[in-house]
Amino acid sequence: MAQGISEFLMRGGPALWVIAALSVLTLALILWKFWDLARLGAWSRAPCDAAVRDWQQNRRQDAVARLARRNGLRARVARRAMETRLDADLSDAVAREETQRVGKLALMQARRGLRALELIATIAPLIGLLGTVLGMIEAFQALQAAGNRADPAALAGGIWQALLTTAAGMAVAIPAAMALSWFESIVDRVQADLEDLATRIFTTVQKGG
Repeated sequence: MAQGISEFLMRGGPALWVIAALSVLTLALILWKFWDLARLGAWSRAPCDAAVRDWQQNRRQDAVARLARRNGLRARVARRAMETRLDADLSDAVAREETQRVGKLALMQARRGLRALELIATIAPLIGLLGTVLGMIEAFQALQAAGNRADPAALAGGIWQALLTTAAGMAVAIPAAMALSWFESIVDRVQADLEDLATRIFTTVQKGG
């Protein structure tokens, strides 16, 4: 099997080797990003909703304690928003600014690796096309050298081998683009949740001391 894969890659030339490396990198990035988002609590909103409900019902310390040991994206931003509001030395504007800073850092962390997937989705088809163009040049050079003795079957074989890189490039780019779109939709949903949680915390009128 390994020999068959090696022969297949040799037919496509250097471009196919590069695309093969990109395919391995793409799979690794997708699996890592899925794990990274799960670790950051991208699909876990319930604990933060419960904490904000406590906050809105004026159980401030309970709300902060509920998030104390959580390190997810939403928990970090919600906890910081609550802490800044509880700090009597901070004005509302400063508290909002600090919460926004923490939110931006959380979103930057959520977007790690997405630029690499975007780059792969962009360059994989281009590398495949480059390999095809180079293969076609080589095939037609062989045709010119053969002159009247040119074998159409040999020419066709050279052309389909050259087209392998275009197909391989697209085969890598399509799943990379699909994964990128899915991950971006998750990050967009997290961003909307962060804004919603912070708004609910800052618009709650606190009672008593």
